[in-house]
Parts: sequence; C-alpha cells; structure tokens
Amino acid sequence: MGLIRATIRFFSDFGENVSAALESLRAAKGRSALTILGVVIGVATVMAMASIVAGIRDQIVSTFEIAGPTTFYVMKVWSQTPINPNDLPKWVRIRPNLTTTEAERIASLPEIAYAGIWAQTFSRVEFDGIRTQPGLISGADNGYTEIYGGELTSGRWFTRAELDRGSAVTIIDVNVAQKLFGSINPIDKLVHLGGRPAHVIGVYQAASNIFQPPGQEVQAIVPFRTLDHQFVIDKTNALFIPVKPRPGVTVADAENAVTIALREGRRLHPADHNTFDLITQDQILDTFNKLTGVFFLVMMVLSAVALLVGGIGVMAVMMISVTDRTREIGIRKAVGAARRDIMQQFLIEAMTLTGIGGVFGVIVGLAMGKLATAAMSVHADPPWMLTMIAVASSVGIGLFFGLVPARRAALMDPIDALRHE
Repeated sequence: MGLIRATIRFFSDFGENVSAALESLRAAKGRSALTILGVVIGVATVMAMASIVAGIRDQIVSTFEIAGPTTFYVMKVWSQTPINPNDLPKWVRIRPNLTTTEAERIASLPEIAYAGIWAQTFSRVEFDGIRTQPGLISGADNGYTEIYGGELTSGRWFTRAELDRGSAVTIIDVNVAQKLFGSINPIDKLVHLGGRPAHVIGVYQAASNIFQPPGQEVQAIVPFRTLDHQFVIDKTNALFIPVKPRPGVTVADAENAVTIALREGRRLHPADHNTFDLITQDQILDTFNKLTGVFFLVMMVLSAVALLVGGIGVMAVMMISVTDRTREIGIRKAVGAARRDIMQQFLIEAMTLTGIGGVFGVIVGLAMGKLATAAMSVHADPPWMLTMIAVASSVGIGLFFGLVPARRAALMDPIDALRHE
C-alpha cells in the first residue's frame, strides 16, 4: 500500500515539478543550454549513424532481391580485402584460374538455370575528346540483367556471334551516354574503352546497387571474350562465375552440384581441398554486417562519451542549482516537505534537462541522417525504435547523474538551509 501511495503521489506532483524544473532552467539559460548541448551531440550522433547504417543495409537487401536470394558466385579465392595479384601467397598461386569451359559445364547442370563467366577491369570511356572518370568495364553476356537487374533504354544486347568472337561492341551506362553524347543518339557510334575502339549497340539503365560506390559504377559492358582478349584482367579478384539455380532447387543442392562438377573437372582427389570458393549472398551480407558493426560500435562509443560528458554537465548544473536554492529548500522543508519530495523535485529537473536534450538530439540526428543518406542516394526510413530508446536513455542519464545533487538537497538540514544567504 505504501508503494501505491508513493506512486500516486509521484504522478500527482509530476506536473508541478516539471513546471518548477522548466522555471529553474529558464533562470539559468546559459549553463542549461550548454548542458543540453552535450546531450544533443551524443543522441544526434547515435541517430544519424543509425539512419545511415539502416539505409545502407536496406539498399543492400534490395540489391540482393534484384539478383534473387539464391544467386551465388564461384571465385578463385574469396577474401574480404582484395589480394595483391602481383604478390599472391602460395596457397592462392597454386589455384587454377576459372575458365570458360568450367562456366559452360556449370551452366549445363540440371540444377542450374544460368551460369556465365564474367570479369571487370578499371578504365575510362571516351568519345570525340570527351572522357569519363575511371570506372568499371564489365565483361559479361546477355544474362547480365538476371544477376544485376536494370534494363536497356535503347539498342540491343549482344548476338551469339559477338559473344563467341569477342567483337568490339559495347553497351554503355545511361549516365555515360548522357555525359559523352548529350542529346545525340549514341547507337552505332565509335567510343574508346581504355583506348580500345568499340561500337555502341545499347544503352543500359542500371538498377540501384550499393556494391558500386560513386566513381566505381559499371560504365560499359562488353562481351567477356572482348575483355579477356583486349584488356588485362585480375583473375584472382575480378574474375567470377555467377550462378542461378533452377526454380525449386535449393542453394545448398545447387552449390553441391557445382562443387562436384568443378572437383571432377579439376581432377581433385577426395582428400584434396577445393581450389575455388563459392560465395553466397548471405556471406556477402555477413561481411558487410561485420564491417558496419565495427563502424557502428565505434560511433556508439564516441556518442557514449558525448552523453557521459553531458551527464557530468547535468550533475554540475544540478549541484550549482542546489547551492543557489538552499534557502528555497529550507523553506520547503520548514512547511512540511519530506525528503522524498525534495529529491523528486531535483530528479525531475535533471530528467527534464536531459529529456529536452534527447528530443533535440533526435531531431538533429534524424535531419543529419536524412541529409547524409540523400547525398549517398540511399533511402532510409527513420529508426523509430532507436528514437524511443535514445530519448529514454537521455532521460535515464538525467536520473542517474541527478541522484547525487538530489540526495544532497534532500539531506539538507532545514535550519542550516534557512540561515544560508
């Protein structure tokens, strides 16, 4: 019953205490504003980083949905960081490069709907003295949209003969076409890819892909044989076989079939390790989660420091407030205020201080996150759950750091407090 009465009393006096807290903050605007600023910085940092990470993650998931959750890749070696092709470790050097024959063998398996051998290199696209910044040139085939999505806005894909011969033809990105040609129709025009001539046969509108950061978009697509014959390919990091299982075939079954086919083709014995790696969408996402997890943890630590500084500021301000209002505390005690009433008053004041900081921090953080994701062309929904947690945490900081000054005020002797000048 005592707890129930205390709870009822707390809420009945809550509004009055909040009003008193706001009046106290108005009386010391400068120090209150500086204290609130520390809380705002900490909360805003958390909110902004949460918005950015959530936006990037959502776009990655969207990218996976374009390719389909079952798509996986065969590579010579899978590494979270590129391996220097000019200084390969022995265990990588002894692995054979992927071949067109292996891609065709995989494509012929009953479990597989599509497989092809692709590669990428880094170069410029040039026309009539105008050239792009360095970007990716992709060697692929007509299954490109099955893996990466997007569509042709004009022109056509490669013919079978062009793919087999490695003809000097290319499909350019729509942004490249706009930069090089403007309003001129680029179809049948002769461009240069890294100094090598190629006729434009199509213009491609890419789907949004978070794995292609600014400056590294695929600027042109050529037949794989063209890239292989005319360019230098990093066959360790930039050569791969995309694989799409048939409908109804699980990723595990498709991977098992591909593994058996490659091991048989490479004449590996049962005790031999695979001389290739299979990479699934989940592995790529897991790698991303690890990288962003570390990044997010660092930002959380930095923002926690800012919140800690804000909390210490709250304690300092409240200690000063207790000293300045010693006589007021004595009068309240003299007219019957209990220790818990005094303590409750100063705790609510501290919580109000940090609560205001938390609200402004959320607003600033969401605005910062919105601007950052817009600049990155990433769509991000506001992290509402984290918003509520951030505000609650800021109020909790006020409660924690307000305990000492509130307790000091509650334990004051009313006679000594009334004598204070």
